[in-house]
Amino acid sequence: MATTALERKLFVAGEWVETGDWFEVRSPYSGEVVGRVAKAGAEETKRAIDAAESAMREPLPAHKRAEILVRVAMALGRRHDEVARLISDEAGKPMKAARLEAKRAMSTYTFAAVEARKLAGEMVPMDAAQAGEGKLAFTLRQPIGVVGAISPFNFPLNLVAHKLAPALAAGCAVVLKPASQTPLSALLLAELEEEAGLPPGWLSVVAGSSSEIGDVLVEDERVKAITFTGSGAVGWKLKERAPKKKVNLELGNATPVIVAADADLDAAAKALAANSFSFAGQSCISVQRIYVERSAYDEFLQRFLPAVGALNVGDPGDEDTDVGPVIDADAKERILAWIEEARSGGAEVLAGGEERDDLIQPTVIGHAGPELKVSCEEVFGPVVTVNAVDSVDEAIELANSTRYGLQAGVFTRSLETALRAARELEFGGITVNEAPTFRSDQMPYGGVKDSGNTREGPHYAVRELTEERLVVLTLPS
Repeated sequence: MATTALERKLFVAGEWVETGDWFEVRSPYSGEVVGRVAKAGAEETKRAIDAAESAMREPLPAHKRAEILVRVAMALGRRHDEVARLISDEAGKPMKAARLEAKRAMSTYTFAAVEARKLAGEMVPMDAAQAGEGKLAFTLRQPIGVVGAISPFNFPLNLVAHKLAPALAAGCAVVLKPASQTPLSALLLAELEEEAGLPPGWLSVVAGSSSEIGDVLVEDERVKAITFTGSGAVGWKLKERAPKKKVNLELGNATPVIVAADADLDAAAKALAANSFSFAGQSCISVQRIYVERSAYDEFLQRFLPAVGALNVGDPGDEDTDVGPVIDADAKERILAWIEEARSGGAEVLAGGEERDDLIQPTVIGHAGPELKVSCEEVFGPVVTVNAVDSVDEAIELANSTRYGLQAGVFTRSLETALRAARELEFGGITVNEAPTFRSDQMPYGGVKDSGNTREGPHYAVRELTEERLVVLTLPS
């Protein structure tokens, strides 16, 4: 763990500023103070919007935006160990996962640089209609305007990168509000963007009260788009409050996986054990509900439970740790209460289910009814349910039974079953013979139903943050 707490000022309008008020960032594992951060409020947020609006009056050419993004990616590579350690310290993320996140952020910036260079409109075939004869038309993709970005604690670097990099690629200035539990990685990223040559005003990072900062971002008409990753309750309320803004939401899930009787059970058990409990289940696409065809249920558990038992639970700073702490005491209390509700409701705790050395042990729950919170709500903790089903039909019905629709998975050797699941599962993404916790940063990522209304990944996010402008030219007769 870190031995010296970092002290970080806010990054506002190209300057590192103090506000006279500070808040502490503590390790979720040890409780140690790992950072002190200047606290922003409405005044700093308004100043950041002023600077963003002013910066966008002098647009950055695409090649300059791309060059800045590439330099940030290269800096992340040079400072990889430092970045991973910072993620681990503030989020309690095991080092092996923190290193992966740091590498993924490099990819996010690299892909965004590509998008900056190729961002273009399209030709419109005007003479396809009689009215269009003698006309030439095309579209331009214009930046939507100032972007307000709100990021969560669980990927404090890469989900920030998914806000900042596509926005810059699109030509938009950003005011970022990172999670108060994990602002240090975002402020480091701001430092790297400044060093990469980003002009003042194009990025501000304001950490502090969610309601105070969020109110300004919602109410200020100069903020044309809000991009939010977090809880559904907060996200949909933001959209309701800002009907004239573009509000892009990437929200939660209760991630289901179907294991067909013909699946490679060894491969399924290993993949699902790792992806149910990585970062203590604190991912929107962490595996939460597993439905196994009845004829393979016992055999699957014989492989799955030992794989869960082999996970190393402990200090996230240890390179061998697989499962560390949840983010704070409130989260731990809620998760343990949901486990107890499941136990009292007739479910069977097959592994874990208790706290040891202040850490929730990886928990597997069998025979969990669909009405239990561990089945129908997002646990966001190291808990997975495993239920037997009579058919793939039943599994698909149960998978679709929640209000969520981010990603789902199916393990099967049958192409027919795989394609059927792809057609019938009501989710933004379907993985086949891969845990649905999988995400590669260039792919379209986002959900349906209560899980959101957008697609991330630089190619897709850039288009979410630009608007099409039609140009029609009358040709000489």
